[in-house]
Amino acid sequence: PLLAGKDPLLIEVHFHNLTTLMHTYMAHIPTISGIDMALWDLAGKITGLPVCALLGGPFRDAIPMYSHGVGLDMLDKASCKAFADKVRQMPEGFNAFKNDIHPVLGIPMGRFTDTLDQAQLKTVARAYNNAREALGDDIEIAVHCHNEFNEPSAVGIAKAVASMNPLYMEDPLEPAWSEAWQSLRRQSPIPLLTGEKLELVRGFKPFIDHQTVDILHPDLAFAGGFTGVRKIADYAYENKMPLALHNVGSLVLTFANAHFGAAIHNFYRSESQL
Repeated sequence: PLLAGKDPLLIEVHFHNLTTLMHTYMAHIPTISGIDMALWDLAGKITGLPVCALLGGPFRDAIPMYSHGVGLDMLDKASCKAFADKVRQMPEGFNAFKNDIHPVLGIPMGRFTDTLDQAQLKTVARAYNNAREALGDDIEIAVHCHNEFNEPSAVGIAKAVASMNPLYMEDPLEPAWSEAWQSLRRQSPIPLLTGEKLELVRGFKPFIDHQTVDILHPDLAFAGGFTGVRKIADYAYENKMPLALHNVGSLVLTFANAHFGAAIHNFYRSESQL
């Protein structure tokens, strides 16, 4: 009833009406994100304009992307060399990859784990330095966590990998803002990135207000679609913080990332599932 028969171009009105639902149930932001992106796509078809233009851009005609270190065993130097040879021949020309930490430590992905000991931290250091040795300085490496760690473990990881100059460390702590994030920011010698599990401005606001991370990382399909993430990007812009985009979705989401990334000034990179 909030959408049937309504003008599809009243996107901000629809976004407000959908996201402010509180009774008899709370608004489900990922569902609204899909509706919002569909409305913007429909607006483009109606007006004959690309969504990046409707959003006020473009600031750029192409966006930088990064990919995943799929099939890479960083504890095996031969695997690192094979991966390096492979990516240098990829036609897509990716020059940045995020590499998972959980296989290095032998822990489940995304499950809260015990405090890491010094032996485990040395293993982490060895693994990422193997990757750096094989990939060289012209291919960026990011440390990819899935919110598994507590504050001392996250600090230990940041210090263990600092010598190989990672692009950033992603999602080392539980998703929501806490003082543990502040403590990590004070002690980390490397950049921090987070946000794929956060929704709307309300989820990102404390990270921005407290300058807790270096780069925000919302997902258009989770955080509020074009309308909701644009509000996040604008607030981040006022606080001089760049915004990247999480993306392990479909080709449609990748196209959406391209339009959104072109349309905002403080865009950093978009993830690619490839």
